Parts: sequence; structure tokens; C-alpha cells
Amino acid sequence: MESLKMVEVTRSGEIESSHQGVAVLINSSGNILKEWGNSDLNIYPRSALKPIQTLNLYKDGVANSMSLSEEQIAITTASHHAEKFHQEIISSWLKKFNIKEENLSCGYDWPWNLEDKFKVKLENEKKRRIYHNCSGKHCGHLAVCKHKNLTLENYHEKTHPLQKDLIQLIENLSDFKIKNIGIDGCTLPNPLMPLKKFALAASRLTDDKILNENINIAKKIFNSCVNFPEITGGTNSANCILTKLSKKKIFFKNGAEGVFLALIPEIKSALVVKILDGAARAAEIAIAGLISELNIIDENELAKIKSSEVTNSVGQKIGKMKFVL
Repeated sequence: MESLKMVEVTRSGEIESSHQGVAVLINSSGNILKEWGNSDLNIYPRSALKPIQTLNLYKDGVANSMSLSEEQIAITTASHHAEKFHQEIISSWLKKFNIKEENLSCGYDWPWNLEDKFKVKLENEKKRRIYHNCSGKHCGHLAVCKHKNLTLENYHEKTHPLQKDLIQLIENLSDFKIKNIGIDGCTLPNPLMPLKKFALAASRLTDDKILNENINIAKKIFNSCVNFPEITGGTNSANCILTKLSKKKIFFKNGAEGVFLALIPEIKSALVVKILDGAARAAEIAIAGLISELNIIDENELAKIKSSEVTNSVGQKIGKMKFVL
């Protein structure tokens, strides 16, 4: 079967919408532990790629030589909501490395959460690059460019040395030759690759025999993200909530268009789901439902995410959105 119905939305007792998906759980040896649908499906990993992008930036001792904090490593791996503390981390990063906000290629945006968005609008501010949810990753790119004496110009292009290194790293980790490279929403390269090959690449972030001397930074990236899950998303983001529920055993990282990654070091594995219609709401529910099969997170806590009430404008409960596998 190419895909499976993973999430269902009901209204007044009837099915109103449903979401098909594909998922795979794979270990660093390349063994598929479980597959839902056909994991040969080609996907763009989108922001679920960020743990690998962060490894590419900070491998070979770069993180130590730049004296990066856990908070800075976490923000590099983040799809943040531009809450006040996110803004402060980004601003201090730019100041530390003498980088101008205009150097960020990620484009202009508003803060993602409404409270901060209204606040900046009431203060008559405009969209800013630091508010973009990928601005932390771009800060990392620019800082590493400065550290390595690489040009800041066109750092987001696939021909830039950092991006060439990234593609090579992905190919090495995934045992897959990348032929098509897309452009992500934040302007950086994003490769088209089979779902199971992306999951394999991610799983190898947990394997010291494969990463060799870079295992220490891979562990630091994981630890930074599970120690500061609010930084990697937002206070109320699904990836933050799920990471907290795992008690630092799993790092959950969402990506656009219905992609979600769970990185699980204790079994040297990664779980990746792709919702075919790109719905983020379905990906959040699906990853919670699929991860429950591993019995790592308390099922009572996961149940609150696997099934949630659908309410109308006056708060009346009129349906459910739930995991159905």
C-alpha cells in the first residue's frame, strides 16, 4: 500500500476530513524496523533537515572553536516562533559575530505566535528577518562563514562551499546520491530524497561508529535541543511539547508540508512521517500516534495529542481530530 489513512477529523459524528501519510522507523544500520506505506516516497525534508544542517555547520571542532552555547546550537536547529526570548537570542548572536540583520537571506516575517505579532504591530514595527522562523539557522551559516573566512554573499546558494559540504554529508549519511535539490522556504537548499533515506541519514546522527570524531558535536546538538525545547520551536509548539514528554530521550523536529522527525538515540533510530497533503495538524498527531508504539513516552500524555477536541467559535465541542492507525 502506497499510503495509509493516519488522521481523521469528525464533525457531529461524521467524518469531515482525513489525511493519508507514509512513515518509517529505521536504525543506523539501515534496518527498517517498521514501515507504514511505501517509504520509497520522495520527499523534501524541509526543516526536519535542520539537525543534519547544524551538524554540517559545527562538525570538525567548529562549535568548540567558536565557543557556542547550548542555546545558540538549539536556535541553529530551530523553527522558532520569534517569541521574545527567541528575538533576544538572535539579536545577541548577530551582535557577537558582528553580523548585520540584512545579511540574513531568510526574508522578512512576523512573529508566529499572535501575542508577539500583535505586540510588534502595536509598536509600529515592520516585518523583520530576525522574526523568520529559520533565522537561527541562517545566523549559524553566517557565523561559520566568518569563522572559515568564506564569503557571506550567496551563502544560501547550492554552489556555496557550506551547501556543497551539506549535500556531501547527506549523501554520505543516507547512502543516496542526490540528483534534485529544491529551494526551501527560507532560501537554503533542500534535497529531494526517499523518505527512508532521509530517515537513515537522521538515524546516523546517533551512531558513534559512523560519525567517528563528529559524534561529540552530534550529541551536543541533541542535548542542546532536548535541554531547550522551547528554543527549537515555541513554548506551545508540538515539537517542544513532545520533546518534553520524552524526558530528553527523543528530539522531535517538524518540517513544512507535513514532515515530522523523531530522533531516538537510545535505539540509534529515527522515525519520519510525511503527510501527503502537507497538513501540519495531521503530522503532529501522526508522529505522536506512531511514537506511542515504542513505549518511550507515557501513553496517557500521548493520548492528549493523538486525539483532540474540535470546537466551534463559542467553544462548543463538535468533533474530534484523531490518530486512526
